[in-house]
Amino acid sequence: MENILDEKYEKELQTMSPFEIKNTLIKLATDEARKDTDTYLNAGRGNPNWIATEPRDAFFLLGMWAMEEARDESYMKPGIAGCPSKEGIGERLRTFLKDNSSRRGAHLLSKSLDYAEKTLGIDIEELAYEWADGIIGDHYPTPPRILENTERICRAYLAQEMGDHAPGLGKEYDLFATEGGTAAMVYIFESLLANHLLNHRDSVALMTPIFTPYIEIPQLDRYDFNVTNIYADAVDKDGLHTWQYPDSELDKLRDPRIKMVFLVNPSNPPSYRLSQDNLDKLVDIVKNDNPNLMIVTDDVYGTFANDFKSLMYVLPENTLCVYSYSKYFGATGWRLAVIAALRDGNIFDKLISELPEKEKEDLRRRYGSLSLEPGKIRFIDRLVADSRAVALNHTAGLSTPQQVQMSLFSLMCLLDTKDVYKNKMKKLITDRLEALWKGTGFDLVEDPLRVGYYSEIDLMVWGKKIYGEEFCEWLKSTHQPIDVVLRLANETSVVLLNGSGFDGPAWSVRASLANLDEPDYLKIGSAVRRIFDSYYQEYQQSKNK
Repeated sequence: MENILDEKYEKELQTMSPFEIKNTLIKLATDEARKDTDTYLNAGRGNPNWIATEPRDAFFLLGMWAMEEARDESYMKPGIAGCPSKEGIGERLRTFLKDNSSRRGAHLLSKSLDYAEKTLGIDIEELAYEWADGIIGDHYPTPPRILENTERICRAYLAQEMGDHAPGLGKEYDLFATEGGTAAMVYIFESLLANHLLNHRDSVALMTPIFTPYIEIPQLDRYDFNVTNIYADAVDKDGLHTWQYPDSELDKLRDPRIKMVFLVNPSNPPSYRLSQDNLDKLVDIVKNDNPNLMIVTDDVYGTFANDFKSLMYVLPENTLCVYSYSKYFGATGWRLAVIAALRDGNIFDKLISELPEKEKEDLRRRYGSLSLEPGKIRFIDRLVADSRAVALNHTAGLSTPQQVQMSLFSLMCLLDTKDVYKNKMKKLITDRLEALWKGTGFDLVEDPLRVGYYSEIDLMVWGKKIYGEEFCEWLKSTHQPIDVVLRLANETSVVLLNGSGFDGPAWSVRASLANLDEPDYLKIGSAVRRIFDSYYQEYQQSKNK
């Protein structure tokens, strides 16, 4: 069968971000669906098709209460109210929840007040006022970095979810609430450059495959970093990907010229968490060879994993953690994330303190409007200032209604001691994953490190196992890797992303398991197998000719 796009155009497409290529794929898929009455299935993006209901119910009920609190201090004019009064507000909230105990969200709010007071040591008067004032949104975020009690709640949540249920670990971390994980990425890159922690042409490493923006941002003229890829190319005895990092790859980080490493853990797109061996190896590298290595770990999928331990708890002095609430709670539209940094003794503050005098003077000028001792401003507070070009630091911060919702998401999980929500999410993802692979007819090997929010299918691996090495060599010599996703869209109305766009194997495809229903993934798997087999039929025909 002839390609709908010529080889030259396919080569050009491969230079683009997979998230931009998807527009071409969507057009092909929807045109084909209209033509043949096929079902259009887009598993390209990771936007979930579920929402966590209880913390949203709590948010809107809390908002109703907060509005009544404001009206109690009203100006007695239609359409205008004042600000909530702090005195006695905690007991008024308890009374409201008792009177409205049958309403959705009331149970979570009542239990949250008890947990905050008894377990986290938060003053209920302070928390109730923060919630009332915050959800109304009548003040700038104060402190700009994150609201005080929101930080304590989110810190405990991170310790539970990122630190494998060890809440005590989280007490030493400071958080910066950001407009989603994407804003966190932008802020981190900007502040690294502004504070001379990274300079043009410095060497950084990416643990690949990885979320595409981590590949693209370092290439921008503003940064222009020298990038070393650390490939997750380990395979098992059967030649199947384990999506772990061989020692030979991790050993690249022993070179002290590599100043920083970026990773997504669990990975995107393979969706595997780092093994204990990989974690131990990274600890050994930092302790013995590259003690100044800066680490940014993006752990958005960690909540879907069993026994997850983030690098923020394995190498706390060296690590900034980015965590987004978007995927686990079905909240991409809320734009909720945090950057976490160790409060004392982190490498970022240490390296700033050791900068040459000329660069220190540059930073004193940059942050001089914020403090009489700008040299003592910590890196995480510089992130806040840089997010608003320093001059607007006083109006920085994530909007307070967003922070209230963030605290309620966190509290739901802190109260879920039996992991009811987590187990539901894991089963939902696992069922979709199994349906996808059942459709392909390929073997899905059990692996406790697999999380499964995405699945990356390497057609070269299965081509060798099913049709042989000669077929694979023919395929590589006659087609561009991106031809797979183009054919999927054009012939089956299925949209997947090319794994090469994430610096994964060239002939791999990425399927999101978040945004369609289980039967759809069986269809997608069958479509992948249909395209895969069509290449073999073409190969057989070429041999006969």
